[in-house]
Amino acid sequence: MGANAEELRRFIERVEHLEEEKASLADDIKDVMAEAQGRGFDKKTIRAVIKLRKQDPDERQEAEAILELYMQALGMI
Repeated sequence: MGANAEELRRFIERVEHLEEEKASLADDIKDVMAEAQGRGFDKKTIRAVIKLRKQDPDERQEAEAILELYMQALGMI
């Protein structure tokens, strides 16, 4: 199992390194969001916009249309 153990160790070390990078990036994102909030922007809305920008435009348009339909049905608009 010597060769397999060495390979396993390398995989584990790679994942550990990536986890460290992920934590560092999460801290960077937190800092940027705090800066945006400090300049008067709403963090929750920024996150919503980022989520929308990740969506395919057609899927986003369909989801917005359904949301509007539901809101109309509930008398919200």
